[in-house]
Amino acid sequence: MSEARPLRMGTRASLLARTQSGHVAAALTRATGRAVEVVLVKTEGDQLSTEGRIPAAGDSVGVFVRALDDALRRNEIDFAVHSLKDVPTEYAEDLLLAAVPARADVRDALVVASRHAARDVRGLPQGARVATASPRRVAQLLRLRPDLGTVTMAGNVDTRLRRLEEGRADALVLACAGLDRLSLGERITQRIPLEELLAAPAQGALGVSCRRDDAGTAAALETLDDPETNAAAAAERSLLNALRAGCRAPVAALATAGEGGSLVLRARVLALDGSEMLEDEAAGTTADPPGLGRLLAERLLTRGAWKLVSEARAAAR
Repeated sequence: MSEARPLRMGTRASLLARTQSGHVAAALTRATGRAVEVVLVKTEGDQLSTEGRIPAAGDSVGVFVRALDDALRRNEIDFAVHSLKDVPTEYAEDLLLAAVPARADVRDALVVASRHAARDVRGLPQGARVATASPRRVAQLLRLRPDLGTVTMAGNVDTRLRRLEEGRADALVLACAGLDRLSLGERITQRIPLEELLAAPAQGALGVSCRRDDAGTAAALETLDDPETNAAAAAERSLLNALRAGCRAPVAALATAGEGGSLVLRARVLALDGSEMLEDEAAGTTADPPGLGRLLAERLLTRGAWKLVSEARAAAR
């Protein structure tokens, strides 16, 4: 392809998707001098969110990813920007995850309705209703506060914030990264400590993909890659894949890179109601993040993680 032609970037149409992909486009132009043309692609996940419905179980479904992948295959776009936690852990062989840029805040955000004075999870009123569609968040919240009620609330960020103030819940849990990218960080009541709510695998990270046979685009995208974030996310996603957990099981994981290429992976697997929790960590290196993920998954499976995962998968059907 001609180097003069703008690179066509596929993105979902939601405000958050357009905002984070816009950051990627700007960084790519700064790094390579290439102009970027934005192509909006509607996905099944966006339609479900518009209708207030939750996607079906399992990360193999890829409802927020599939339409963008198909647009790549039809050569309608040159690359796509995803929230990495939405990308199936077994990605298509004809496509390449070419870059994982530096990660945003991995923590979950507690947003408390303005009618309450609570400043953290422990300060919420007795029996407060907390809105989240994430089994991982529900399980960890109930482990902290078994008295809490949880409310399923789908839709884009603005819709959920509006529904919170309308009284449909007392508090809302979202990713800090999304609120920060939308310049809504001031709405965060508490950035929940990781000891209380450990993050989802790849939370806060973006994934930038292209066709595997498009060497020119792959080389351009590689300029955006942050090796430490890429390694950490790869370890977390490998663990999720080895547990066969998908997105509807309460699994949390966070890898942290240290000096000399060291990598430490911490993970939790919980019962849906928070009554049981397995937690462990393992150390490895950035040279083999997938191996570290598999190692820790095996440890957790040996301790009974499959029972918790299978119960969650069955409940999500």
